[in-house]
Amino acid sequence: MSTREKMQAKGNGQQALGERSNKILSYKDLLVWQKSMRLVETVYRLSVQLPASEQWGLISQMRRAAVSIPSNIADGYGRQATGEYHYHLSIGRGSLLELETQVLLCRSLGYLEGKPCRSLAERN
Repeated sequence: MSTREKMQAKGNGQQALGERSNKILSYKDLLVWQKSMRLVETVYRLSVQLPASEQWGLISQMRRAAVSIPSNIADGYGRQATGEYHYHLSIGRGSLLELETQVLLCRSLGYLEGKPCRSLAERN
């Protein structure tokens, strides 16, 4: 795409191909939110491997901790105050560490093994 075409695309409010906007217009634009959403999906997929007896134990705890991460990022972003945002990011980080602890417990109990478990534990 030529420089002229890029300028025309920008003038029309369109993003030129090959360019990435650095503007954050929504919490959905935050890389940390996007990655945490993928983490939630991974937790949901892996948690079905846990024994049914853990339905109201580890499965529930892990899913709630995982969902809490992007939820708190979005909540803090929506507050539009730096102090509130930092507070909610801190809660999200706490949920991430809680999830990590639960994954380590699943590994030590033999519920989750191998590459998927290591991948989940190494994501933070």
